[in-house]
Amino acid sequence: MSDHLREQLQATFGTAYALERELGGGGMSRVFVARDEALGREVVIKVIKGDLAEGLSAERFAREVKLAARLQQANIVPVLTAGTAGDVPYYTMPFVKGESLRIRISKGTTFNIAESTGILRDVARALAYAHAEGVVHRDIKPENILLSGGAAVVTDFGIAKAMSVSRTHDDSVSGALTQAGMSLGTPAYMAPEQALGDPTTDHRADLYAWGVIAYELLAGVHPFAGRSTTHALIAAHVSDVPKMLHEIHPQVPPALSALVMRALEKDPARRPQSAGELLTALESLGDRPEAAHVPASAITSTSRSKTAVRTSVAAIAVLAVMALLWFARRGTPSVAALDRSVIVLPFENTSRDTTQEYFADGLTDELIGRLAAAGLRVTGRNTAFAYKGKHPTPRDVGKVAG
Repeated sequence: MSDHLREQLQATFGTAYALERELGGGGMSRVFVARDEALGREVVIKVIKGDLAEGLSAERFAREVKLAARLQQANIVPVLTAGTAGDVPYYTMPFVKGESLRIRISKGTTFNIAESTGILRDVARALAYAHAEGVVHRDIKPENILLSGGAAVVTDFGIAKAMSVSRTHDDSVSGALTQAGMSLGTPAYMAPEQALGDPTTDHRADLYAWGVIAYELLAGVHPFAGRSTTHALIAAHVSDVPKMLHEIHPQVPPALSALVMRALEKDPARRPQSAGELLTALESLGDRPEAAHVPASAITSTSRSKTAVRTSVAAIAVLAVMALLWFARRGTPSVAALDRSVIVLPFENTSRDTTQEYFADGLTDELIGRLAAAGLRVTGRNTAFAYKGKHPTPRDVGKVAG
């Protein structure tokens, strides 16, 4: 089969490209490196695998790929050409020297906070540009992020959609696509709405996948590690809440931790609403995010410093603990004996600076973590953040926290 496909491809390209070698393919394609004889450069030829190609309309596939081919941005690997070799759809892209993020992770490479933030910033730039052009990736994952020359570039924009819309109605083919993860995305990075087949799924699914990758880079573990089957992963995306990022890696700045956890919200309306928001928040951390505890825009020359902000959070936590101890002494022998839980209502951003939204969420997360570390029973983050933007009465909150 391999020799036949190579012969078919070479016959299609004639003297324009000389096939050199085959690379490891992904779930949907086989990947070849070829030499562009006219320009003296290497290109990648991706051929849709046979079981998937049988049910595709080559014409519709090529039409959809053309939409993605208009993307021209530094963090996006562009599509060069698309067509068919016999009846097998293919597309070509520049050959990027470097390794995928998946390969780096599988080798045991660890990324510090600055390196992780740099990769995430590059991916956010790619998403912001593509979304502005009306192109949603739908399959953001480490395999599709290439690290080269100190930058991260995203490949295969628009291919997942092209595979989906160009399929025929043949049930066997549809089943093959689903099994390959191409009708919805890749299970480990699939947004809940994708997993449920919601027809209104939009660009915010890419932001969720970005959140999964961000968590994986910063925590060193997938948010739903241990779920090895497709069904288990999908169920986790739909219903499970991952452990708070700062609990796994306390050195992650609160603002960055809050941003990642927001991207992982089950409800798309609760996530950042654009990749531009992600980018603005990431850029506010500066070049040394591990040293930045609040966005730069939240600091003024005459008021708070990073140290003062963290001290304020610690002071609030101490005051809360002291107050609970005082009440405990009046009616119960110890905090451990209290039959009530504490709920930390989200801090409210009263400024017009949207970047401070992540700072406010970061303060809330840090306070939750500090109170829990003090041995108090703290109501979960999801319950607390259900009150974000609302002004509940003490009675309303008591019904939940009590």
